[in-house]
Amino acid sequence: MIRIVIADDHKLFRETLSHVINSQPHFQVIAQCQNSTEAIEIVRAEMPDIILMDINIPPFSGIEAARKITSSKVIGLSMHAHPAYAKKMIQAGAMGYITKNSSKDEIFTAINEVEKGNKYICSEIKEMISQDLLSETIVAPHIGLLTKRELQITGFIKEGLSSKEIACTLSIAIKTIEVHRHNILKKLQLKNSSNLVNFIHNNAGFMA
Repeated sequence: MIRIVIADDHKLFRETLSHVINSQPHFQVIAQCQNSTEAIEIVRAEMPDIILMDINIPPFSGIEAARKITSSKVIGLSMHAHPAYAKKMIQAGAMGYITKNSSKDEIFTAINEVEKGNKYICSEIKEMISQDLLSETIVAPHIGLLTKRELQITGFIKEGLSSKEIACTLSIAIKTIEVHRHNILKKLQLKNSSNLVNFIHNNAGFMA
């Protein structure tokens, strides 16, 4: 029996995922929690085999929580299909990364593989990586087109901050941040936010 904890701040999602996982005879969800502090306490007390950890869970991120959890295997769980987020989670000590678009069968596979000691990245992330490798046409010199404010915002995006969080940090309107993000994509000739996150991480040395 593989003992599992689900850490996510959305109750309906936790309960639904718990029901799906418990449908398998060799899986057992032993606890659910809505924040990272509680997740760490549960892991220390219950010693589960696997913890499914939302990377955006409060009060500190699942990435930070993964660094603190050493007794259980962590699988990152997120709505973000950006390879950069998966990379951060794995670097923090997680053994796997799946998105909330993953099928139940893929979630089962991820749990089984991680329990065996193997790392697992979901197919959606692998597909994103393949697309980026095949379609990447941007080179570092385009970075020179960005203004000082745009470079500042790309730095926050690299750290995983949302537009709302960036707006609060800079004390400006969210709409202004969205305009900057649009201009950044246009200048770098990128199609979407996923491409932007990957570009930022791939060219971190040029943007320091």
